[in-house]
Amino acid sequence: MMSSLYLVFLLVPLVSAQTYRWGSCPKPMVQPNFNVTNYLGRWYEIEKLPASFERGNCIEANYALKKDGTIQVLNSQVYEDNKTEIAEGTAVVRDPRDAAKLGVSFSYFSPYSPYWVLTTDYESLSVVYSCTDILHIFHIEFAWILTRDRFPPAETVSSGKDLLTKEGINLCGMTATVQTGCED
Repeated sequence: MMSSLYLVFLLVPLVSAQTYRWGSCPKPMVQPNFNVTNYLGRWYEIEKLPASFERGNCIEANYALKKDGTIQVLNSQVYEDNKTEIAEGTAVVRDPRDAAKLGVSFSYFSPYSPYWVLTTDYESLSVVYSCTDILHIFHIEFAWILTRDRFPPAETVSSGKDLLTKEGINLCGMTATVQTGCED
């Protein structure tokens, strides 16, 4: 038990730029009959729980089907000095019976992280959640509200937040992503 507590105290500084909470991950429902082909294309990040790898503006994700059946993920963001950073990763459908529970990796050497599509209409809104348990003592979570439009109606964003709350996901710390002054 003492070694587990020691490990937790070692890990806490590593996750301080993330959203972490005590206890195990919530188990939200995901999009039934998820169609990955309809999901492909460009999505703009409108709001998110804090993530150390997302500190810029104009954040967007582009998904494209690769020849091997996996999904190419291109995430881009612009920093204050107008430098654009692009991160390329791969997403996979882990189980075709539960296709909305994807895994995403941005390095050949890193394991696939959860990328769960809680809801999408494929045309305007997508709500995505990711959570990793650490020894069932605490968890690191991410949540994103994505839209096909940089400036969606307030009702669209509100419905995404309502869904996250209904699924037991704490929105404390959720922030809006700056999408003004972006190039298309």
